[in-house]
Amino acid sequence: MIDIYLVITIVLLVLAVLSLIVGVSNDATNFLNSAVGSKAAPFKVILSIAGLGLIVGTTFSSGMMEIARSGVFHPEQFSFSDIMLIFLTVMITNVLLLDAFNTLGLPTSTSVAIVFSLLGAALGVSIIRISNSSDSLSNLDAYINSSKALAIIAGILLSVVLAFFFGIIVQFITRFIFSFDYRRYMKWFGGIWGGVAITSIMFFMLIKGASGASFMTPERMAWLSAHTWQLLLYSFIASTIILQLLVSLFNINIFRIIVLVGTFSLAMAFAGNDLVNFVGVPLAGLESYIEYSRSGLDADSMMMSSLSKPVTTPTFFLLTAGIIMVVTLFLSKKARHVTQTEISLASQGEGEEKYSSTRFSRASVRFAGGISKFFARVTPKRLRIIVKRRFDKKLMPTEEDKLLSFDLLRASVNMFVASILIATGTSLKLPLSTTYVTFMVAMGSSLADKAWGRESAVYRIAGVYTVIAGWFTTAFIAMTAALLLALLLYWGGTIAMAAIIAITLFVLIKTNFINRVTDPFDEKLSETEIINGEDIVSKCNESILNVIETVPQLFSTTLETLVEEDRKKMKNIISEVDDLNVFAKELKYNIYPTLKKLEEEYVETGHYYVQVLDYIREIAHCLTYIAEPVFDHIDNHHPPLLKEQIKDINNLNDSVLDFYDSVAVIGEKLRFENIDKLIAKQQSILDLVNKIKKKQVKYIKAELVGTKATMLYLSILSETKNLLLHTVNMVKAHRDFIISDRNKKRPGSM
Repeated sequence: MIDIYLVITIVLLVLAVLSLIVGVSNDATNFLNSAVGSKAAPFKVILSIAGLGLIVGTTFSSGMMEIARSGVFHPEQFSFSDIMLIFLTVMITNVLLLDAFNTLGLPTSTSVAIVFSLLGAALGVSIIRISNSSDSLSNLDAYINSSKALAIIAGILLSVVLAFFFGIIVQFITRFIFSFDYRRYMKWFGGIWGGVAITSIMFFMLIKGASGASFMTPERMAWLSAHTWQLLLYSFIASTIILQLLVSLFNINIFRIIVLVGTFSLAMAFAGNDLVNFVGVPLAGLESYIEYSRSGLDADSMMMSSLSKPVTTPTFFLLTAGIIMVVTLFLSKKARHVTQTEISLASQGEGEEKYSSTRFSRASVRFAGGISKFFARVTPKRLRIIVKRRFDKKLMPTEEDKLLSFDLLRASVNMFVASILIATGTSLKLPLSTTYVTFMVAMGSSLADKAWGRESAVYRIAGVYTVIAGWFTTAFIAMTAALLLALLLYWGGTIAMAAIIAITLFVLIKTNFINRVTDPFDEKLSETEIINGEDIVSKCNESILNVIETVPQLFSTTLETLVEEDRKKMKNIISEVDDLNVFAKELKYNIYPTLKKLEEEYVETGHYYVQVLDYIREIAHCLTYIAEPVFDHIDNHHPPLLKEQIKDINNLNDSVLDFYDSVAVIGEKLRFENIDKLIAKQQSILDLVNKIKKKQVKYIKAELVGTKATMLYLSILSETKNLLLHTVNMVKAHRDFIISDRNKKRPGSM
């Protein structure tokens, strides 16, 4: 007979690995966003530094399973079978919830997710136990400790307010001192500022990192507590002197050092303190199963009071978990996806915004605008001029600085403020969350740095509201889903358990290893790249060849599917057409940053590039207006086409494919002398379309076709004409573009 609890234990260990993957994918933004957004180092170097921090953090971690003894529930009130049900429910809920947030690119707190999952699962099992006994729901407090949940909600509110406020204040003061030409003032104030920043990071490492280290005995902790301020003073003096020498003698950008040291310290603290969020529950389940196997007691009668005692996790498990996290950090597309959300909301640049404006974001901007006007009225004019001059982005010394998401000065402020707030909050026993603090500090510094101008403010604020709403949603969904899942697993028994485990593993494997999210760092021009004419030509040719290859295939398959009335196939085509529209839309939205980075002498060339993208967008629209009505026609089971109509559709399809073969020759080999022949083919197809339309009128007169079929048929013919028109115009714009570029390269053409 299969030991069901052994199976559950194995599943818990598998889910532990998946939990590490989805957990670090979400939490990575806490220690990556400042370094990545400011490009403090090449991306792989940043990942290596963060990875080293993770390994050091796991090595120093005491491995105390805080989750198993967190006080969310009282384990002595539950039997072994109850505990295993709770743990399985928690892990399934937790990994699915975090994976969903990763897919959406939203940062959230893994601590909140697992604590509220524990709360919901324990609540569900408590209700079951009470219903099977003489207890009443009024005794629920004997099973559940709800104060933990209230502390977390308070932590969200406290983190949002404090982090946002201090992010604004510190960034404003720092920018006022250094301006956007911070390198100019670095040799005067850099050493002192760097000393303060490094000291705050050291304070953070002492409070958050050392407190959980395995080598820290109570005596050492007592000594550290007694000498904290003395150590920090020495750290400030030493780091100030060293950094000032680096600036004065070697002209080294010390802000880069601060950001990379901060990245290491945050990653180390994350691994040392939050690792048990991912492996604590599965390892507690493993310990419970081992104890159950040794006891010989019945699973329903063995009470789990042993879980109230702290259990040290073996170093082997911790190091294995650390290695998994490092590998995930390098390979996870979703980790970069979540990080990009925070960077895009904090970016000083403009372009495509991820979030749409909302009523609340517009109201917030109006309110902030009113406050700004009030302060402008009461502030002396001379002071306003001075502040405006210090915050002038034109002072940025290089084009590369202007193209960064934010500069190293702001990145160092983010690290400094986040470190000092988290360390102070921890020492004062305030329930601050690392995720909430790092995110809101970044948002506050962005606002102070005027990264949220009138061009982008409503969209950025909408994004911030979305993320904050996601934090509260995490708690609600985790608790509700875990409660319902616990009840389902209990009442559904082994069959429900097997089905849910299978679904969970399928979803996680599919989303993380098969259908992986698009990497926002891939297929994009570097933010610091200055673009020349050759880059534009290459990008234009690549885009056109993509369209030439994709459009005829989608057009032809759409018409074939209409004839076959294959709904499933047509649904897939709709998805591919949507992908083409997204591709065209992204090209359009990237016009601004692309032209902004374009070398001055290639501005005329850029104009033709814009024209090409306009026509690509219109071509994508034409395919949408053909494919969607076809899908609706099939989906609604409207009458099929007549045999004569099918024959005409096939002739049209063949002609369009032949037309695009000619387009491909011109696009690939740049044989623009063949454009006249292409136009002749276009005219031939237009004549064919007119003949087909006349036939359609005859069918209507003879009442051989209905209204729906007629509307669809005429729509296809009309959009086919538009498709050919925009394609020819795209080829002409491409020709003008290439000729303009060739003229630029000729001697004496400038």
